[in-house]
Amino acid sequence: MKIAIIGYSGSGKSTLAQKLAEHYGIKALHLDSVHFLPGWVEKDLADEQREVEAFLDANDSWVIDGNYTKLSYERRLREADMIIMMLFNRFACLKRVTMRYLRFRNSSRPDMGEGCNEKLDAEFISWVLWRSRKKGPRSRYRATRERYAGKVTVVKNQKQLDALYIKLEEEQRHKA
Repeated sequence: MKIAIIGYSGSGKSTLAQKLAEHYGIKALHLDSVHFLPGWVEKDLADEQREVEAFLDANDSWVIDGNYTKLSYERRLREADMIIMMLFNRFACLKRVTMRYLRFRNSSRPDMGEGCNEKLDAEFISWVLWRSRKKGPRSRYRATRERYAGKVTVVKNQKQLDALYIKLEEEQRHKA
């Protein structure tokens, strides 16, 4: 099973990726942890690309969360058996990143690299509310839905996400 999770910041991509990795017994790769060194320093792009390619080459099954279009984006989508698009509205995402900040303040969350303490600043709020939702990303999501229609699941709100979690729990019960 190969699963690509893309979507807006704060929509729950990393949490879902971890749950899916546990559910299917597969490895998870959180692209935020690939992208950042301690102190929120960005890694060299070539190093990031090599790391993602090595992960893809080494694993027959995986779940990868994050957009990062320069990190084997097309390969991830093409190889994925399932693409989950987390497209919560901007205010739901802002609420979720605020709750995440309160939970992980002064520490790094599990899907981030060490030394990247959770932060919530004006730049990130601007990203969540406006910059990540410009025409380019919206067009890319639309094109992905069209190109990979048979394997895309769109999750737009907590109710839909809860339904997905319930479906996973039901699958788990049927396995036992």
